[in-house]
Amino acid sequence: MNFKLLPVFAIILSAPFFFPSNSLFGKEEKPPFEEVFKKMDAEVRAALKKDRKEGLKELERVGNLLSKDYPEEHMPYAMLNAVARMTPDQEKSLRILKRLSALEGANPQIDRVISQAKGELKKREALGKPLDMKFTALDGSEVDISKMKGKVVLIDFWATWCGPCIREIPSVKKTYDELNTRGFEIVGISLDSDKAKLEDFIAKNEMPWPQFFDGKGWKTSLAQEHGISSIPAMWLVDKKGNLIDQNARTDLEEKVKKYLAM
Repeated sequence: MNFKLLPVFAIILSAPFFFPSNSLFGKEEKPPFEEVFKKMDAEVRAALKKDRKEGLKELERVGNLLSKDYPEEHMPYAMLNAVARMTPDQEKSLRILKRLSALEGANPQIDRVISQAKGELKKREALGKPLDMKFTALDGSEVDISKMKGKVVLIDFWATWCGPCIREIPSVKKTYDELNTRGFEIVGISLDSDKAKLEDFIAKNEMPWPQFFDGKGWKTSLAQEHGISSIPAMWLVDKKGNLIDQNARTDLEEKVKKYLAM
């Protein structure tokens, strides 16, 4: 099944899921999913173009209906997950994410949507709490954020193929060089798939901090587990091991100095 002609969902393939009380077809025979989806996709796109708020309501309505009639298809759940990420109504967003996170997937595509929703939910609930993250780094060293108390730690989700990530490196290195001796550390989470390319890039750019790598690209386990849907993404962990900032790219050096002084 090819959804390349459906632009709305090409950018929101992360969405959640609801169980509606009605369905589209009742007991009569259902038409093919793609046929129904294309028609309703056009309606949703038109609604979103006309009015974002009303468009999100339509997106949720369609997602609910399709998930009832076509529970084996992942797109209805992706539509609802998109509602959770796009709506300004945080109560609704959390409700959808929690419901999706409680599901059991019927196939790998649905499993992926569920995993994304779980990660997004975990990310939102993580702020201000101890960050649970440990792994074996690319160089063989063991990294456990809970054992780095007393340090201010930058968690940098990035990739060598990410232009904005590369542009951040000089600023990140400058901050590291200036503040490492005062207790500032960096942990990289690479979303690369080519190990040799990553190792070569790290060596050429003299990036001495540990890097997580599992070769899965956007499906990198730690990225999915922590709800990372775009990069660069930079988090800060304070001296107590608590996640205190999920947008550390902004004024990084000033923030690190502030938390080192606390």
